[in-house]
Amino acid sequence: MSTQPVSLPASAIGPLRHWRDVQSLIYLAAQPALMAWQWHHGFQPALFLLTLFLAVGISVIHHNHAHLPMWRVSGMNRATDLCITALQGQPTCVFHLAHNANHHRFRHGPDDVTRTWRFGDNNHFWGWLLHPLQATAVVYPHIWRCLRQIKLRAPAAYRWFQWQYVTWIGLWTLLLTLDPRKALLLVIVPQLVGLHWLLAANYLQHAHANDDSRMDYARNFEGLINPLLFNIGLHTAHHEHGRAHWSELPTLHRRYRALIDPRLVERSFAAYVLRTFVLGTLHPRYRSHSLRSGPTAAASSYKDS
Repeated sequence: MSTQPVSLPASAIGPLRHWRDVQSLIYLAAQPALMAWQWHHGFQPALFLLTLFLAVGISVIHHNHAHLPMWRVSGMNRATDLCITALQGQPTCVFHLAHNANHHRFRHGPDDVTRTWRFGDNNHFWGWLLHPLQATAVVYPHIWRCLRQIKLRAPAAYRWFQWQYVTWIGLWTLLLTLDPRKALLLVIVPQLVGLHWLLAANYLQHAHANDDSRMDYARNFEGLINPLLFNIGLHTAHHEHGRAHWSELPTLHRRYRALIDPRLVERSFAAYVLRTFVLGTLHPRYRSHSLRSGPTAAASSYKDS
């Protein structure tokens, strides 16, 4: 038997797949710490706002962990699944079934149950606000069908998914029993904000993009949003390399940037929201226009490698 030590990837730290996920662990630890502090010491507006931001961050961590598990050890990944389930207020299996096995498979096309244009090919404030509610109405029937199939084909996986539901519902029940007002304000409201982001991000990234095009099916955001939220804005690179670690997306984004319609590359997330959802509500000049009428020049010039 060889006695040579097993070499780890340069990016790894012990069982952690990539050292950049120290940031993920900080977010996952900070969120319950802030909730617990306010539970015992009273509501603090600044801490509550930070809790809302971390709720959004955890939704991105949820997304990243579903694509590429954070750890190289199965048991630690399962523990992280339960941790994210508790902090997100939604089982992680739901995201896998609706996102990985559906959205990435069909890439916002006609067979994608989460496609934004099934509710109207729009891109404005009310569309963004309502999209999570509309998506939930079609996503959950899809999830129930998937769970019924999994129960028959993979009973062990189905039992694991049940444990995730027990974790979520059990935590809510416990906290609501202890103090309904604190549970709603300090835990459930931030979780609902994070869940809204989780679903509404699909609208931000795909509304008025062109899913008939090879490269223009997603909107990309550059700037400050990426270091704060794990490069979530670089969406084309993520779709093209779904198993790439989020820290690799800036390099991949530079590879695809020139192939994407410039109207789908936003230098600032805040500027996009201000222009499209605020100014666009007030004046037609700033309103978004759909690219779904046909392939763009950038798409037609793209050649598969």
